[in-house]
Amino acid sequence: MTIGRIISGQSLNEQEETFNVSLRPKLLDECIGQSSVKEKVSIAIEAAKQRSEPLEHILFYGPPGLGKTTLAHVVANEMGARIRCSSGPALAKAGDVMGLLSNINTGDVLFIDEVHRLSTLVEEFIYPAMEDFKVDFTVDSGMHAKTINFPLKRFTLIGATTRAGLLSAPLRSRFGMLYHLDFYSTPELTEILDRSAQLLSLQCEDGTLELIATRSRGTPRVANRLLKRVRDYAQVKGSGVLSTGIVESALKMEQIDRLGLDELDRAFLRALVNVYDGGPAGIEAIAATLGEERDTLEDVVEPYLLQIGFLRRTKRGREVTNQACEHLSLKSHKKKETSGQPDLFKQD
Repeated sequence: MTIGRIISGQSLNEQEETFNVSLRPKLLDECIGQSSVKEKVSIAIEAAKQRSEPLEHILFYGPPGLGKTTLAHVVANEMGARIRCSSGPALAKAGDVMGLLSNINTGDVLFIDEVHRLSTLVEEFIYPAMEDFKVDFTVDSGMHAKTINFPLKRFTLIGATTRAGLLSAPLRSRFGMLYHLDFYSTPELTEILDRSAQLLSLQCEDGTLELIATRSRGTPRVANRLLKRVRDYAQVKGSGVLSTGIVESALKMEQIDRLGLDELDRAFLRALVNVYDGGPAGIEAIAATLGEERDTLEDVVEPYLLQIGFLRRTKRGREVTNQACEHLSLKSHKKKETSGQPDLFKQD
């Protein structure tokens, strides 16, 4: 028996990446939502083309899954340039960056995801590359150390981050364009799902894609993930056609409620109510209670809960809102604030 996929020249990881990227738009006209960002980027691209110059450096920031990586690839495609991808944690020393920069041609795009996690040494090494397109690279060490001034070809650095506040001021100021990506509306997510369903050759009944969109947390990545899970469920438990009943059953199995909250979101809110009396509570304490990393809660859970008004951030910590308690049918145990001293004027 011959299995064609096994003898393919691509590795399994490459095949999976190709499949995942296939749902991504390739050009700006194919992108849905983020109309303000698209218009600004489109003008910058057209102006750069008319001047026959590379684009200025761009920073995309916002919660995970909103399309920062996709936009970086779209910009490269629109400019007809090659794109080289890396991430902040992967660039641990100057030599790592030098390997990327030395292979870049004029107009190429260097994409760095999670750019806020670059080390201080790497940041300082990148500064002259972004401003003057040259770097001072030190070879050898000790008495034999010498610094080589290495000229670079003009390139475009595109950074993406979920935490723009953690970027140092010198690095942030070197980006010529800074764009914040917002959560998507339900109609925009429905349109994205319709495009994805066509690419996946899915048959969908009316209203099913909108139902998935309402539970996608305003995030295209979540919407496409849920669409694939619903597709699997429909293929195994049904006829392969997405119906309202199939979608409801699949999302129930995935523990996604009507507002898009998953089990981790609900556990976060329940911990605030049941363990910390509704808050305020520090994020480290909540993370320890749930057995999760702080970064996971701050990057994945909190942005959407803040967006829908289920969570408040205060100087003293996180607080749950009445809307969250009503949604989860929880009774808030939050105590009334007191000064901590007896009332001398209270009459018995």
